[in-house]
Amino acid sequence: MRTTSALSVAGVLAAVLLVTGGCAVHPDGWDASPSASASTPSSHGASHSPSQSPSGSPSGDPSGLPSAQLPLPTTKVPLPPGTLTGLPKGGNYLAWTVDDGADPEVVDAYVDFAKRTGTRLTFFINGQYPSWTRVADKLRPLVQSGQIQIGNHTWDHPALTKISDQQIRDELTKNDEFIEKTFGVSAKPYYRPPFGFHNAHTDAVAASIGYTVPVLWYGSLSDSGLITPDQVVSFANQWFLPGHIVIGHANHAPVTQVFDQLEKIVQERGLRTVTLRDIYQS
Repeated sequence: MRTTSALSVAGVLAAVLLVTGGCAVHPDGWDASPSASASTPSSHGASHSPSQSPSGSPSGDPSGLPSAQLPLPTTKVPLPPGTLTGLPKGGNYLAWTVDDGADPEVVDAYVDFAKRTGTRLTFFINGQYPSWTRVADKLRPLVQSGQIQIGNHTWDHPALTKISDQQIRDELTKNDEFIEKTFGVSAKPYYRPPFGFHNAHTDAVAASIGYTVPVLWYGSLSDSGLITPDQVVSFANQWFLPGHIVIGHANHAPVTQVFDQLEKIVQERGLRTVTLRDIYQS
């Protein structure tokens, strides 16, 4: 189930990931690079307990086939209530999600990578970035085909726990309208709270306008800030596992230099990349 319960070991791990993987700069200016101390931002009411206990096996079901040639789920499962941090157990599925979009060249490279390999991605976009308008004509067919899903990451990335109810609605609505106008789809019900900060109140405000599923993660490429290509690969080796939702960012170039290595990890582990809509009824 996806509702928050007493913190288990997995819950503590999820709390660490929330802080070290979600965004480069805390709204108060705190540095959340991979080396930052892993304190829980409980003062912001963030929910940390993972929704699933993803499989820890790095091997999946190796077939030697590219991810795009592996079958997608034939039956979708209902969305249970609460915060989504992992996929249902019992599959070789990996949800690779990509946030922000600060660098247009990185966004463009991600789209080219998806076109070349068939990798399925979920982009949680901030519409404030010109990247998404610049790449729209190239990206739109992948969105329309379902290979890439667009999720709402708010218009300009505020901490939802620090703004008013009306500002929360405005942030999500402005971005929602941009997504529909630019890509011809609705992002509802999926949104990712900036910095991972949310609570029962912000969830209720978002749900009042159709955004009922806050999506966090269970593993990070930790590249919201600038890290080395080798570090990106190291984090992928750690977190590209069955049942994981992994967060990356389209903000800095190093990830684009190791796409082939990331694809190799996915293939060697027999993982099938999926969007959230591939898995869940919504």
